Amino acid sequence: MIRFESVSKVYDDGTTAVDSLDLEVPTGSLLALVGPSGCGKTTSLRMINRLIDPTSGTITLDGMDVLSTDRVTLRRKIGYVIQHAGLFPHRTVVDNVAALPRLLGGDKKKTRTRALDLLELVGLDGRFANRYPWQLSGGQQQRVGVARALATDPPFLLMDEPFSAVDPIVRAQLQDEFLRLQGEIGKTIVMVTHDIDEALKLGDRVAVLRTGGVLAQFGTPLELLTQPVDTFVADFVGGARGYRALGFDRLPGETALTPHAPVKLGESVRGRGWVVVVDDTAQPIGWVDGSRTDTASVATLHRTSRFLPRTASARELLDGALASPGGALGIIDADGVFVGVLTATTVVGSVQGVAA
Repeated sequence: MIRFESVSKVYDDGTTAVDSLDLEVPTGSLLALVGPSGCGKTTSLRMINRLIDPTSGTITLDGMDVLSTDRVTLRRKIGYVIQHAGLFPHRTVVDNVAALPRLLGGDKKKTRTRALDLLELVGLDGRFANRYPWQLSGGQQQRVGVARALATDPPFLLMDEPFSAVDPIVRAQLQDEFLRLQGEIGKTIVMVTHDIDEALKLGDRVAVLRTGGVLAQFGTPLELLTQPVDTFVADFVGGARGYRALGFDRLPGETALTPHAPVKLGESVRGRGWVVVVDDTAQPIGWVDGSRTDTASVATLHRTSRFLPRTASARELLDGALASPGGALGIIDADGVFVGVLTATTVVGSVQGVAA
């Protein structure tokens, strides 16, 4: 657990960066710090590993006061991930990951094996081990940075804008990969981000800070979306809060699917409108418009629509239904087999608790 108790940081010129901050990060959870420029989120993060010392108050890690702990000893318990990964350019990927364990006296063979395992864990196979950072994409470098931070298996992880230096598509992929990774490693994490959507997606709890390091609201993503404490938080979280809150909701188990008879390539779809096309294992491969063609074929297949399990969030289901060419979302079971469709009306009706 990480705990802030009345923590403040006031610089010599009188500037207050953080003001009487009280926060608690339960073991194994992720806290996202967000807010406008100058709100003290990075300062708060850096006080945890004593890159900056607080002026007053107490920060504890599992009950250990950071100010009473030697900096080197403290930082061995904390992994640190920054923008642009901060890799050593003259070292290979595997040597970057193994650098700290080797510095601490680890056996060369064992630390290399551990580094290779960590690269696999973050989605980089052995082909990348002997490459240099300049031979990697930005997203791959960030993965190496995460692996390096985990190399000593620290119980705590600090992340300062870890995915901000990559393009939106890679960023979303890294976020998804990190959610998977956190499900496996269960670290206690504090992350700074300027992106409220990233905070809501990754954070178990989110702390919204005002300018001057004043805590505006601390709560779950759903609480911020549905119960903002004031207009500052509401404006910062942004518009379409009701729709975005659906990302944390699931449909009731009794929500019925609409039956839909799929076809295979080569079969007739004449006069049927939009029809789901499946392969020989009954897994969907797309839709075809029976009002424009007589037979399902590769040439007439619409492949961009998503097919989701009914356990997906209500937001994903609604978005999928609205984006589908057939006006309904194709639903699959745990094995990827097509089982029926959901309309947007059904999704909205189920979330509102009324018969659709």
